[in-house]
Amino acid sequence: MPVITNVQVTDVRFPTSLTLDGSDAMNKDGDYSAAYVVVQTDDPDLCGYGFTFTIGRGNDLCVAAAQQRGLPLVGQDVDEICADLGAVYRELQSDTQLRWLGPDKGVVHLALAAVMNAVWDLAARRADLPLWRLLSEMSPEELVAAADLRYLSDVFTPEQAVALLAGREEGRKQRIEEIAATGYPCYTTSAGWLGYSDAKLRRLCEEAVAAGYQHVKLKVGASLDDDIRRCGIAREVLGPDGKLMIDANQVWDVPQAIAWVRALAEFDPLWIEEPTSPDDILGHAAIRTAVAPIGVATGEHGMNRVLFKQLFQAKAIDYCQLDAARLGSVNEILAVYLMAAWYDVPVCPHAGGVGLCELVQHLAIFDYVAVSASLDRRVTEYVDHLHEHFVDPCVVRNGAYVLPSAAGYSAKMHTDSLDAYTFPTGTYWATPVVPETIP
Repeated sequence: MPVITNVQVTDVRFPTSLTLDGSDAMNKDGDYSAAYVVVQTDDPDLCGYGFTFTIGRGNDLCVAAAQQRGLPLVGQDVDEICADLGAVYRELQSDTQLRWLGPDKGVVHLALAAVMNAVWDLAARRADLPLWRLLSEMSPEELVAAADLRYLSDVFTPEQAVALLAGREEGRKQRIEEIAATGYPCYTTSAGWLGYSDAKLRRLCEEAVAAGYQHVKLKVGASLDDDIRRCGIAREVLGPDGKLMIDANQVWDVPQAIAWVRALAEFDPLWIEEPTSPDDILGHAAIRTAVAPIGVATGEHGMNRVLFKQLFQAKAIDYCQLDAARLGSVNEILAVYLMAAWYDVPVCPHAGGVGLCELVQHLAIFDYVAVSASLDRRVTEYVDHLHEHFVDPCVVRNGAYVLPSAAGYSAKMHTDSLDAYTFPTGTYWATPVVPETIP
Protein backbone atom coordinates (compact mmCIF):
# COMPACT_ATOMS: atom_id res chain seq x y z
CA MET A 1 0.00 0.00 0.00
CA PRO A 2 1.54 3.40 -0.97
CA VAL A 3 2.13 5.91 1.80
CA ILE A 4 2.60 9.69 1.53
CA THR A 5 6.23 10.52 2.31
CA ASN A 6 6.44 14.26 1.63
CA VAL A 7 4.47 17.32 0.54
CA GLN A 8 6.75 19.52 -1.57
CA VAL A 9 5.73 23.12 -2.29
CA THR A 10 7.47 25.36 -4.87
CA ASP A 11 7.19 29.08 -5.59
CA VAL A 12 6.73 29.30 -9.38
CA ARG A 13 6.44 32.68 -11.13
CA PHE A 14 6.13 33.65 -14.79
CA PRO A 15 7.04 37.18 -15.99
CA THR A 16 3.70 38.03 -17.64
CA SER A 17 4.01 41.66 -16.52
CA LEU A 18 6.57 42.22 -19.28
CA THR A 19 3.99 41.74 -22.03
CA LEU A 20 0.95 42.94 -20.00
CA ASP A 21 -0.74 39.55 -20.40
CA GLY A 22 -3.32 39.45 -17.65
CA SER A 23 -3.53 43.24 -17.25
CA ASP A 24 -6.80 44.77 -16.07
CA ALA A 25 -8.06 47.88 -14.31
CA MET A 26 -7.16 46.56 -10.85
CA ASN A 27 -4.13 44.39 -11.61
CA LYS A 28 -1.89 46.20 -14.07
CA ASP A 29 1.39 44.29 -13.84
CA GLY A 30 0.81 40.79 -12.55
CA ASP A 31 3.36 38.00 -12.82
CA TYR A 32 1.23 34.87 -13.05
CA SER A 33 2.39 32.58 -10.26
CA ALA A 34 1.59 29.31 -8.53
CA ALA A 35 2.21 27.81 -5.12
CA TYR A 36 2.86 24.40 -6.69
CA VAL A 37 2.31 21.29 -4.56
CA VAL A 38 3.56 17.76 -5.13
CA VAL A 39 2.23 15.06 -2.79
CA GLN A 40 4.94 12.41 -2.96
CA THR A 41 4.54 8.74 -2.03
CA ASP A 42 6.88 5.80 -1.53
CA ASP A 43 5.82 4.66 -5.01
CA PRO A 44 8.00 6.76 -7.34
CA ASP A 45 5.38 6.45 -10.09
CA LEU A 46 2.56 7.84 -7.94
CA CYS A 47 2.35 11.51 -6.95
CA GLY A 48 -0.37 14.13 -6.77
CA TYR A 49 0.01 17.60 -8.27
CA GLY A 50 -1.86 20.79 -7.47
CA PHE A 51 -1.51 24.53 -6.98
CA THR A 52 -3.14 27.78 -6.10
CA PHE A 53 -2.82 30.86 -8.29
CA THR A 54 -1.43 34.30 -7.41
CA ILE A 55 0.06 37.17 -9.44
CA GLY A 56 3.54 37.62 -7.98
CA ARG A 57 4.62 39.08 -4.64
CA GLY A 58 3.03 37.16 -1.79
CA ASN A 59 3.20 33.84 -3.58
CA ASP A 60 5.84 32.89 -1.01
CA LEU A 61 3.22 33.35 1.72
CA CYS A 62 0.99 30.81 0.00
CA VAL A 63 3.95 28.46 -0.31
CA ALA A 64 4.64 28.66 3.43
CA ALA A 65 0.96 28.16 4.27
CA ALA A 66 0.69 25.16 1.92
CA GLN A 67 3.69 23.58 3.61
CA GLN A 68 1.82 23.85 6.90
CA ARG A 69 -1.42 22.58 5.37
CA GLY A 70 0.32 19.51 3.93
CA LEU A 71 2.11 18.32 7.07
CA PRO A 72 -0.76 16.10 8.38
CA LEU A 73 -0.72 14.11 5.13
CA VAL A 74 2.77 12.71 5.67
CA GLY A 75 2.62 9.08 6.73
CA GLN A 76 -0.99 8.56 5.65
CA ASP A 77 -2.07 5.60 3.53
CA VAL A 78 -2.96 6.67 -0.01
CA ASP A 79 -5.76 4.13 -0.41
CA GLU A 80 -7.40 5.25 2.82
CA ILE A 81 -7.24 8.89 1.70
CA CYS A 82 -8.67 8.07 -1.73
CA ALA A 83 -11.49 6.08 -0.13
CA ASP A 84 -12.74 9.12 1.82
CA LEU A 85 -11.71 12.43 0.27
CA GLY A 86 -14.23 14.24 2.43
CA ALA A 87 -12.52 13.03 5.58
CA VAL A 88 -9.04 14.20 4.57
CA TYR A 89 -10.46 17.59 3.57
CA ARG A 90 -12.16 17.94 6.93
CA GLU A 91 -8.96 16.94 8.72
CA LEU A 92 -6.88 19.58 6.96
CA GLN A 93 -9.58 22.25 7.03
CA SER A 94 -10.24 21.83 10.77
CA ASP A 95 -6.70 22.64 11.92
CA THR A 96 -7.79 25.18 14.53
CA GLN A 97 -4.54 27.15 14.65
CA LEU A 98 -4.44 27.64 10.86
CA ARG A 99 -8.20 28.15 10.74
CA TRP A 100 -7.83 31.11 13.10
CA LEU A 101 -5.94 32.90 10.32
CA GLY A 102 -9.01 32.67 8.08
CA PRO A 103 -11.35 31.07 8.65
CA ASP A 104 -12.13 29.83 5.14
CA LYS A 105 -10.49 32.83 3.48
CA GLY A 106 -7.17 34.42 2.65
CA VAL A 107 -3.76 32.81 2.31
CA VAL A 108 -4.54 29.79 4.48
CA HIS A 109 -7.59 28.97 2.35
CA LEU A 110 -5.61 29.37 -0.87
CA ALA A 111 -3.10 26.96 0.64
CA LEU A 112 -5.85 24.46 1.44
CA ALA A 113 -6.94 24.65 -2.20
CA ALA A 114 -3.40 23.97 -3.39
CA VAL A 115 -2.91 20.92 -1.17
CA MET A 116 -6.36 19.44 -1.72
CA ASN A 117 -6.08 20.00 -5.49
CA ALA A 118 -2.98 17.80 -5.29
CA VAL A 119 -4.85 15.21 -3.21
CA TRP A 120 -7.69 15.04 -5.74
CA ASP A 121 -5.12 14.73 -8.53
CA LEU A 122 -3.50 11.88 -6.58
CA ALA A 123 -6.86 10.12 -6.22
CA ALA A 124 -7.61 10.45 -9.93
CA ARG A 125 -4.16 9.16 -10.87
CA ARG A 126 -4.56 6.27 -8.42
CA ALA A 127 -7.84 5.39 -10.17
CA ASP A 128 -6.22 5.93 -13.61
CA LEU A 129 -9.00 8.37 -14.53
CA PRO A 130 -9.20 12.04 -15.49
CA LEU A 131 -10.71 13.95 -12.60
CA TRP A 132 -13.94 14.78 -14.43
CA ARG A 133 -14.59 11.07 -14.95
CA LEU A 134 -13.64 10.14 -11.39
CA LEU A 135 -16.26 12.61 -10.16
CA SER A 136 -18.81 11.60 -12.78
CA GLU A 137 -18.58 7.96 -11.71
CA MET A 138 -19.16 8.71 -8.02
CA SER A 139 -22.63 8.04 -6.64
CA PRO A 140 -24.79 10.90 -5.35
CA GLU A 141 -24.10 9.74 -1.81
CA GLU A 142 -20.32 9.69 -2.40
CA LEU A 143 -20.34 13.17 -3.92
CA VAL A 144 -22.36 14.62 -1.06
CA ALA A 145 -20.07 12.92 1.48
CA ALA A 146 -17.11 14.65 -0.18
CA ALA A 147 -18.80 18.07 -0.43
CA ASP A 148 -18.39 20.71 2.28
CA LEU A 149 -22.02 21.56 3.07
CA ARG A 150 -21.44 23.12 6.49
CA TYR A 151 -23.34 26.37 7.14
CA LEU A 152 -25.64 25.75 4.16
CA SER A 153 -28.51 23.74 5.61
CA ASP A 154 -30.75 26.79 5.97
CA VAL A 155 -31.03 26.83 2.17
CA PHE A 156 -29.79 23.43 1.01
CA THR A 157 -29.53 20.16 2.93
CA PRO A 158 -27.47 17.03 2.23
CA GLU A 159 -30.70 15.15 1.57
CA GLN A 160 -31.71 17.68 -1.07
CA ALA A 161 -28.24 17.44 -2.60
CA VAL A 162 -28.49 13.67 -2.90
CA ALA A 163 -31.95 13.98 -4.47
CA LEU A 164 -30.73 16.57 -6.97
CA LEU A 165 -27.80 14.41 -8.08
CA ALA A 166 -29.94 11.27 -8.21
CA GLY A 167 -32.30 13.06 -10.55
CA ARG A 168 -29.40 13.68 -12.93
CA GLU A 169 -28.02 10.11 -12.97
CA GLU A 170 -30.10 9.09 -15.94
CA GLY A 171 -28.43 10.40 -19.06
CA ARG A 172 -24.88 10.67 -17.70
CA LYS A 173 -23.52 8.29 -20.33
CA GLN A 174 -25.30 10.14 -23.14
CA ARG A 175 -23.99 13.51 -21.95
CA ILE A 176 -20.44 12.18 -21.86
CA GLU A 177 -20.83 11.01 -25.45
CA GLU A 178 -22.23 14.40 -26.46
CA ILE A 179 -19.44 16.41 -24.82
CA ALA A 180 -16.82 14.06 -26.28
CA ALA A 181 -18.18 14.91 -29.73
CA THR A 182 -18.73 18.66 -29.30
CA GLY A 183 -16.35 19.75 -26.55
CA TYR A 184 -17.33 22.11 -23.72
CA PRO A 185 -17.99 25.68 -24.94
CA CYS A 186 -15.52 28.33 -23.84
CA TYR A 187 -14.86 32.03 -24.30
CA THR A 188 -11.55 33.81 -24.70
CA THR A 189 -10.18 36.61 -22.54
CA SER A 190 -6.84 36.64 -24.36
CA ALA A 191 -8.00 39.31 -26.81
CA GLY A 192 -9.06 41.87 -24.25
CA TRP A 193 -6.35 42.57 -21.67
CA LEU A 194 -6.44 46.23 -20.75
CA GLY A 195 -2.81 46.94 -21.59
CA TYR A 196 -3.16 45.91 -25.23
CA SER A 197 -3.20 48.49 -28.03
CA ASP A 198 -6.30 48.99 -30.18
CA ALA A 199 -4.52 47.34 -33.10
CA LYS A 200 -3.65 44.29 -31.02
CA LEU A 201 -7.20 44.15 -29.63
CA ARG A 202 -8.67 44.18 -33.13
CA ARG A 203 -6.22 41.57 -34.41
CA LEU A 204 -6.82 39.21 -31.49
CA CYS A 205 -10.61 39.59 -31.77
CA GLU A 206 -10.39 38.75 -35.47
CA GLU A 207 -8.25 35.72 -34.69
CA ALA A 208 -10.72 34.60 -32.00
CA VAL A 209 -13.66 34.77 -34.41
CA ALA A 210 -11.64 32.88 -37.05
CA ALA A 211 -10.82 30.22 -34.45
CA GLY A 212 -14.50 29.58 -33.76
CA TYR A 213 -15.10 31.58 -30.57
CA GLN A 214 -18.60 32.96 -30.20
CA HIS A 215 -17.81 34.73 -26.90
CA VAL A 216 -15.03 37.29 -26.24
CA LYS A 217 -14.35 39.14 -22.98
CA LEU A 218 -12.77 42.60 -22.59
CA LYS A 219 -11.30 44.23 -19.51
CA VAL A 220 -12.83 47.62 -18.68
CA GLY A 221 -12.86 50.18 -15.91
CA ALA A 222 -9.80 52.41 -16.25
CA SER A 223 -11.21 55.01 -18.66
CA LEU A 224 -14.78 55.25 -19.92
CA ASP A 225 -13.68 56.90 -23.19
CA ASP A 226 -11.19 54.08 -23.77
CA ASP A 227 -13.81 51.47 -22.92
CA ILE A 228 -16.30 52.95 -25.39
CA ARG A 229 -13.69 52.92 -28.13
CA ARG A 230 -12.44 49.41 -27.32
CA CYS A 231 -15.93 47.91 -26.98
CA GLY A 232 -16.79 49.50 -30.33
CA ILE A 233 -13.85 47.73 -31.94
CA ALA A 234 -14.79 44.39 -30.40
CA ARG A 235 -18.46 44.70 -31.34
CA GLU A 236 -17.51 45.62 -34.91
CA VAL A 237 -15.37 42.49 -35.22
CA LEU A 238 -17.84 40.18 -33.43
CA GLY A 239 -20.84 41.44 -35.37
CA PRO A 240 -24.33 41.70 -33.90
CA ASP A 241 -24.60 38.00 -33.05
CA GLY A 242 -21.28 37.51 -31.24
CA LYS A 243 -21.30 37.58 -27.45
CA LEU A 244 -19.26 40.32 -25.77
CA MET A 245 -18.58 40.23 -22.04
CA ILE A 246 -16.93 42.99 -19.99
CA ASP A 247 -14.92 42.67 -16.77
CA ALA A 248 -14.16 45.52 -14.34
CA ASN A 249 -12.13 43.51 -11.81
CA GLN A 250 -13.74 45.18 -8.77
CA VAL A 251 -12.69 48.79 -9.45
CA TRP A 252 -16.06 50.53 -9.05
CA ASP A 253 -18.33 51.58 -6.22
CA VAL A 254 -21.96 50.56 -6.74
CA PRO A 255 -23.28 53.86 -8.22
CA GLN A 256 -20.22 54.17 -10.46
CA ALA A 257 -20.70 50.60 -11.69
CA ILE A 258 -24.31 51.28 -12.61
CA ALA A 259 -23.47 54.48 -14.49
CA TRP A 260 -20.48 52.96 -16.30
CA VAL A 261 -22.29 49.81 -17.41
CA ARG A 262 -25.24 51.84 -18.65
CA ALA A 263 -22.79 53.89 -20.72
CA LEU A 264 -21.55 50.67 -22.33
CA ALA A 265 -25.01 49.18 -22.81
CA GLU A 266 -25.05 50.22 -26.49
CA PHE A 267 -22.50 47.46 -27.15
CA ASP A 268 -24.92 44.81 -25.84
CA PRO A 269 -22.64 43.07 -23.33
CA LEU A 270 -23.80 39.68 -22.11
CA TRP A 271 -22.49 40.36 -18.62
CA ILE A 272 -20.54 42.75 -16.45
CA GLU A 273 -18.03 40.80 -14.38
CA GLU A 274 -16.83 41.80 -10.90
CA PRO A 275 -18.43 45.27 -11.03
CA THR A 276 -17.64 46.03 -7.38
CA SER A 277 -16.13 44.52 -4.23
CA PRO A 278 -16.42 40.73 -4.38
CA ASP A 279 -17.72 40.70 -0.80
CA ASP A 280 -20.59 43.14 -1.44
CA ILE A 281 -23.56 40.84 -1.92
CA LEU A 282 -26.20 43.55 -1.68
CA GLY A 283 -24.15 45.82 -3.94
CA HIS A 284 -24.15 43.15 -6.63
CA ALA A 285 -27.91 42.75 -6.19
CA ALA A 286 -28.44 46.50 -6.64
CA ILE A 287 -26.26 46.57 -9.75
CA ARG A 288 -28.06 43.55 -11.19
CA THR A 289 -31.44 45.27 -10.82
CA ALA A 290 -30.17 48.53 -12.29
CA VAL A 291 -28.36 47.22 -15.39
CA ALA A 292 -30.71 44.43 -16.47
CA PRO A 293 -30.96 42.85 -19.01
CA ILE A 294 -27.16 42.93 -18.90
CA GLY A 295 -26.19 40.08 -16.58
CA VAL A 296 -23.98 40.31 -13.50
CA ALA A 297 -21.19 37.76 -13.06
CA THR A 298 -18.80 37.27 -10.17
CA GLY A 299 -17.00 34.64 -8.13
CA GLU A 300 -13.30 34.45 -8.95
CA HIS A 301 -12.63 36.18 -5.61
CA GLY A 302 -15.51 34.43 -3.87
CA MET A 303 -13.67 33.30 -0.77
CA ASN A 304 -15.94 30.44 0.34
CA ARG A 305 -19.25 28.64 -0.15
CA VAL A 306 -21.04 30.83 2.43
CA LEU A 307 -20.47 33.95 0.34
CA PHE A 308 -21.87 32.11 -2.69
CA LYS A 309 -24.87 31.01 -0.62
CA GLN A 310 -25.66 34.64 0.10
CA LEU A 311 -25.15 35.69 -3.53
CA PHE A 312 -27.71 33.06 -4.50
CA GLN A 313 -30.09 33.99 -1.66
CA ALA A 314 -29.98 37.68 -2.58
CA LYS A 315 -30.47 36.96 -6.31
CA ALA A 316 -27.35 39.05 -6.81
CA ILE A 317 -25.79 37.32 -9.83
CA ASP A 318 -26.80 35.88 -13.17
CA TYR A 319 -23.58 33.89 -13.64
CA CYS A 320 -21.49 32.14 -10.98
CA GLN A 321 -17.73 32.27 -11.63
CA LEU A 322 -16.17 30.03 -9.02
CA ASP A 323 -12.38 29.65 -8.98
CA ALA A 324 -10.68 26.25 -8.80
CA ALA A 325 -7.75 27.58 -6.76
CA ARG A 326 -9.51 29.98 -4.36
CA LEU A 327 -12.28 27.80 -2.95
CA GLY A 328 -11.16 24.86 -0.83
CA SER A 329 -10.60 22.57 -3.82
CA VAL A 330 -13.15 20.11 -5.16
CA ASN A 331 -14.80 19.58 -1.78
CA GLU A 332 -15.99 23.17 -1.50
CA ILE A 333 -16.47 23.55 -5.26
CA LEU A 334 -18.95 20.67 -5.15
CA ALA A 335 -21.01 22.61 -2.62
CA VAL A 336 -21.14 25.69 -4.85
CA TYR A 337 -22.05 23.68 -7.95
CA LEU A 338 -24.87 21.98 -6.05
CA MET A 339 -26.24 25.27 -4.73
CA ALA A 340 -25.99 26.87 -8.17
CA ALA A 341 -28.01 24.02 -9.67
CA TRP A 342 -30.55 24.35 -6.84
CA TYR A 343 -30.96 28.08 -7.57
CA ASP A 344 -30.71 27.59 -11.37
CA VAL A 345 -27.71 29.89 -11.74
CA PRO A 346 -25.28 28.79 -14.46
CA VAL A 347 -21.67 28.23 -13.38
CA CYS A 348 -19.09 29.70 -15.79
CA PRO A 349 -15.77 29.11 -13.99
CA HIS A 350 -13.03 31.70 -13.87
CA ALA A 351 -9.81 30.57 -15.55
CA GLY A 352 -7.72 33.71 -16.03
CA GLY A 353 -4.47 32.49 -14.54
CA VAL A 354 -1.66 30.00 -14.88
CA GLY A 355 -3.05 26.46 -14.93
CA LEU A 356 -6.62 27.40 -14.14
CA CYS A 357 -7.85 26.37 -17.59
CA GLU A 358 -6.31 22.95 -17.00
CA LEU A 359 -8.37 22.59 -13.82
CA VAL A 360 -11.70 24.14 -14.77
CA GLN A 361 -12.19 22.03 -17.88
CA HIS A 362 -12.64 19.05 -15.54
CA LEU A 363 -15.08 20.92 -13.31
CA ALA A 364 -17.23 22.26 -16.14
CA ILE A 365 -17.48 18.86 -17.82
CA PHE A 366 -18.40 17.19 -14.53
CA ASP A 367 -21.07 19.83 -13.94
CA TYR A 368 -22.66 19.07 -17.29
CA VAL A 369 -22.45 15.31 -16.86
CA ALA A 370 -23.63 14.98 -13.26
CA VAL A 371 -24.95 18.21 -11.71
CA SER A 372 -26.63 20.74 -14.01
CA ALA A 373 -27.07 18.40 -17.01
CA SER A 374 -27.32 21.56 -19.11
CA LEU A 375 -25.19 23.76 -21.35
CA ASP A 376 -27.77 26.55 -21.39
CA ARG A 377 -26.07 29.91 -20.58
CA ARG A 378 -22.87 28.04 -19.69
CA VAL A 379 -19.49 28.93 -21.12
CA THR A 380 -16.11 28.51 -19.42
CA GLU A 381 -13.19 30.91 -19.63
CA TYR A 382 -10.10 30.16 -21.70
CA VAL A 383 -6.88 32.18 -21.63
CA ASP A 384 -4.21 31.24 -24.15
CA HIS A 385 -1.16 31.65 -21.91
CA LEU A 386 1.38 29.33 -20.26
CA HIS A 387 -0.19 25.98 -21.19
CA GLU A 388 3.17 24.82 -22.53
CA HIS A 389 4.39 24.44 -18.95
CA PHE A 390 1.94 21.60 -18.21
CA VAL A 391 2.44 17.92 -18.98
CA ASP A 392 -1.22 17.46 -19.95
CA PRO A 393 -2.28 20.91 -21.20
CA CYS A 394 -5.88 21.64 -22.02
CA VAL A 395 -6.82 21.54 -25.69
CA VAL A 396 -9.30 23.96 -27.26
CA ARG A 397 -10.72 23.47 -30.75
CA ASN A 398 -13.35 25.60 -32.45
CA GLY A 399 -14.11 27.49 -29.27
CA ALA A 400 -14.56 24.43 -27.05
CA TYR A 401 -12.50 22.45 -24.53
CA VAL A 402 -11.66 18.96 -25.79
CA LEU A 403 -12.51 16.23 -23.29
CA PRO A 404 -9.37 15.49 -21.20
CA SER A 405 -8.30 11.85 -21.32
CA ALA A 406 -5.13 11.65 -19.18
CA ALA A 407 -5.40 10.52 -15.57
CA GLY A 408 -5.44 13.25 -12.93
CA TYR A 409 -6.42 16.92 -12.64
CA SER A 410 -4.08 18.11 -15.44
CA ALA A 411 -2.00 20.02 -12.88
CA LYS A 412 1.47 18.53 -13.33
CA MET A 413 4.15 20.96 -14.57
CA HIS A 414 7.19 20.09 -16.66
CA THR A 415 10.46 19.74 -14.77
CA ASP A 416 12.15 22.14 -17.21
CA SER A 417 9.54 24.80 -16.42
CA LEU A 418 10.10 24.40 -12.70
CA ASP A 419 13.87 24.60 -13.20
CA ALA A 420 13.48 27.86 -15.12
CA TYR A 421 10.72 29.67 -13.23
CA THR A 422 11.10 28.65 -9.58
CA PHE A 423 11.48 31.93 -7.71
CA PRO A 424 14.08 33.25 -7.04
CA THR A 425 16.53 30.46 -7.88
CA GLY A 426 15.31 29.32 -11.32
CA THR A 427 17.43 29.99 -14.37
CA TYR A 428 15.07 32.67 -15.69
CA TRP A 429 14.94 34.66 -12.45
CA ALA A 430 18.69 34.38 -11.99
CA THR A 431 19.20 36.19 -15.32
CA PRO A 432 15.82 37.63 -16.41
CA VAL A 433 15.43 38.72 -20.01
CA VAL A 434 13.73 42.10 -20.41
CA PRO A 435 12.26 42.76 -23.88
CA GLU A 436 13.00 46.09 -25.53
CA THR A 437 9.36 46.68 -26.40
CA ILE A 438 6.00 45.24 -25.43
CA PRO A 439 4.42 43.48 -28.42
